[in-house]
Amino acid sequence: MNNFQYKNPTKILFGKGQIENISNEIPKDAKVLLLYGGGSIKKNGIYEQVKTALSTIDVIEFGGIPANPEYEVLLEALHIIKEEKVTFLLAVGGGSVIDGTKFLSAASLFEGATPWDILSKKIRTEKGMPFGTVLTLPATGSEMNSGAVITRAETKEKFAMGGPGLFPQFSILDPEVIKSIPKHQIANGLADSFTHVLEQYMTYSVDAKLQDRFAESILQTLTEIAPIMMKDEFDYKAASNFMWSCTMALNGLIQQGVPSDWAIHMMGHELTALYGIDHARTLAIITESHYKVNFEDKKEKLAQYAERVWKVTDGTLEEKALIGINKTTEFFKSLGIKTKLSDYTTEFEGTAEEISKRFTDRGWLGIGEHQSLSPDKVEQIVKMSY
Repeated sequence: MNNFQYKNPTKILFGKGQIENISNEIPKDAKVLLLYGGGSIKKNGIYEQVKTALSTIDVIEFGGIPANPEYEVLLEALHIIKEEKVTFLLAVGGGSVIDGTKFLSAASLFEGATPWDILSKKIRTEKGMPFGTVLTLPATGSEMNSGAVITRAETKEKFAMGGPGLFPQFSILDPEVIKSIPKHQIANGLADSFTHVLEQYMTYSVDAKLQDRFAESILQTLTEIAPIMMKDEFDYKAASNFMWSCTMALNGLIQQGVPSDWAIHMMGHELTALYGIDHARTLAIITESHYKVNFEDKKEKLAQYAERVWKVTDGTLEEKALIGINKTTEFFKSLGIKTKLSDYTTEFEGTAEEISKRFTDRGWLGIGEHQSLSPDKVEQIVKMSY
């Protein structure tokens, strides 16, 4: 196992009725900016619960953060933060709203020339404006980590950011909110969290037995509850396991002491930036091709995954590894998620070359767990995903 240092300061309030405890977590003299997305929280009752809980606190609002948090929109919120002298941020939404809030947390204290530098120059945020979250859509794990991804529509770019100053002070996880989530978003959440685990697990062994089994337990849980989550009836027990699995998939725990990949995400982000495809679905597009191109490096872990998660007992190591890849694609398809780029756009020709060029221009000459996945390999993977 590799050396590591691990600290996660986010307080979790999990379960029914936890929204009413928000006021206990925010300084009494705070001026709060409440941030949310397209307004679904006003239809499902969450908005009213939050407003009631904040009745004794000074609150202003900013809505309209899009599904891929957009830089120009966030600059409007940043202007309000500075104009109104906001001291605390509260994100009520899914990963997009929380990611946008993290950017605002960083940008509100940033002293550089332009907030875009935080993203384009990969500037770590050591200290940001304090914020909390009320999770309404399990998927990204952003409610318990210090990372975010922001889109700039003008340039069709999507960049990651982060730093120790961007952990939420607290996050409220009430599985009841899942009642109102459309099934295509449930499917996205299952695929997104599943792939988060794979990115930290499907690399090579460093004999981190416990970390492997942490990761496998999340994958097993997601495959077990997926059919229940995709049914019309709401199941609180399944919803609880779904929500906590999504959080545990990317709160840093399973990443400690092991190599991680993240190449699937880097390629997937480009597909979202270019075509507006849902983040989780871009991951499903890339995953199979990525594992096939990098089969020799990953076959031991792929075989272990097939054995432990999918209960594959027959075949050679290579045969089990291939079954593991196929089982992953089948899982995505069982959620109603299509796994080829051509399923989402007819204008896919040239995409692989464009993404490869972007990686080259940015100096991303070697990505993945070995930092050896070159732009020409990226081009090959994306082409195979057409």
